[in-house]
Amino acid sequence: MVTLSLIVNWKVSDGMSDNNKLMTGILILAAGIIILLGKWGVFSFLGKALWPLILLIPGILLHLWVFARRASSELLLPAGILVVYSILFFIGIIGGWTFLFHKLWPAFILGIAVGLFEYYAYASQRQSGMLLTAVVLAAVSVILLGWSVFSISFVYLLAIVLIAAGAWLILARGNSGRFW
Repeated sequence: MVTLSLIVNWKVSDGMSDNNKLMTGILILAAGIIILLGKWGVFSFLGKALWPLILLIPGILLHLWVFARRASSELLLPAGILVVYSILFFIGIIGGWTFLFHKLWPAFILGIAVGLFEYYAYASQRQSGMLLTAVVLAAVSVILLGWSVFSISFVYLLAIVLIAAGAWLILARGNSGRFW
């Protein structure tokens, strides 16, 4: 009987409020759930599947800062590269790394072209040759992607290059000073 009265007196006088008990209970429950999910491999899956977000989120944030006019347009160059590379890495996770590095490797060149094009499009002072560089890099990337992914023959490759060049000339007519 003495033991029961000591336990009751201790519980009454411990000074822990109901809010503190609730928060402590929630923290203990959360710790148990986190440990259980870790043992089931949930966090290793998320680490393996979602790590390209480390590149995607800064790329999107850089775009938002530039478009909100809080940063200069030079940040669009790394922003475009980060977004394209993170998409490529997501493709690598889904389709396999062998496919990415054996077939889609020219898309890494496309990332640089996208960054250059975005910078050219939004820069206050246009730099000469930047659009041409972006277009050449994009064309080389697309041609190499076609060659790599579809294993197209030279005739098809030539046809694609001629179609792209003809379309470019048609779209650029009348704007001779603006594009170069």
